Amino acid sequence: MKIQKKQTIGENLLYVMVWSAIILVPVLNSQMMAELHIDLRNVLFAWRQIAPYFLIFIIHNCVLAPRYMLRHKYWKYLASNILLILAVFTPAYLFTELPLPTGSDEALHQASFAHLEMYWSVVLALFMTGANSGIKLMYQSIRDEQQMEALKQQNLQAEMDYLKYQINPHFFMNTLNNIHALIDIDPENAKSAIIELSKMMRYVLYDSGRERISLEHDMQFLMNYIELMRIRYTDAVDIRVDYPRECSSQVSIPPLLLIVFVENAFKHGVSYNRRSFIHLMVRYIDGKVLSTIVNSRHAPHGSGRKKGIGLENVHKRLELIYGPRGYTLDIREEPDTYTVQLEIPALHA
Repeated sequence: MKIQKKQTIGENLLYVMVWSAIILVPVLNSQMMAELHIDLRNVLFAWRQIAPYFLIFIIHNCVLAPRYMLRHKYWKYLASNILLILAVFTPAYLFTELPLPTGSDEALHQASFAHLEMYWSVVLALFMTGANSGIKLMYQSIRDEQQMEALKQQNLQAEMDYLKYQINPHFFMNTLNNIHALIDIDPENAKSAIIELSKMMRYVLYDSGRERISLEHDMQFLMNYIELMRIRYTDAVDIRVDYPRECSSQVSIPPLLLIVFVENAFKHGVSYNRRSFIHLMVRYIDGKVLSTIVNSRHAPHGSGRKKGIGLENVHKRLELIYGPRGYTLDIREEPDTYTVQLEIPALHA
């Protein structure tokens, strides 16, 4: 609606400027011909000559073009336009005698439209309504294009929101399962886990709805999740996190991207009876955020990791946000390690 209203104002402003110029032409011409003063008789006569064209324009612009031409009813539009022009000019030529200002015929012919034959008036009116139709079609095309672009952006945003919020239930389901398993083993640690979970929920409720979030806030969310996992795995897992704290508050990224890879690292890379590690390193270099997650891999050799909902959603979100070539996601599986490298453009917050 805002786009349509803005374009309508621009179109009407163009009409006002054109007709203002047309109305002022007789005044300027009369002043130039009289040299010392404006000949009001010539100006009034010229305005009387212009009046039928202005009437045709108003009816065409406000009634005929919107009702027929813009709705693709071209035959009705053409017939009604011709009838309108004839209905306006026929009485003027058959029943109205316009008195000419005495002693100023030559000046009048140079200062106004003068007396035209009726067929020339009809041709001129058809040209005017045709120009009006062209302008309306041009603005209508601009409005349609802008509305389509706005609708496209709304659909993309809706799809991204759907993918992003589809991650949240998947993530919290796994987290609640972890807390449930911890209650029977260590109730005190389970209480601490609930506190960490509440911090994460605040982030999801109040911050993740934004298009972009500062790297500092997103890393704090990851640290809360890692602390939650530390409670469950104690010191048996070598967990290392390194990110640029000095500039993380000035750099922004889309929320809830890295959590999927960290969650998968805990889900598939941690074992209770074998050496396990998760190393997360985030760097900001040349306007891009480069994150590397390396974790141990305990699956049998050659059994590839099943692609989960979270990872599929990340792929879709990245393509919607950056396009197919605007980011780099490299996943490497080796016998004992699993490495994810993600490079995305960053914006300064």
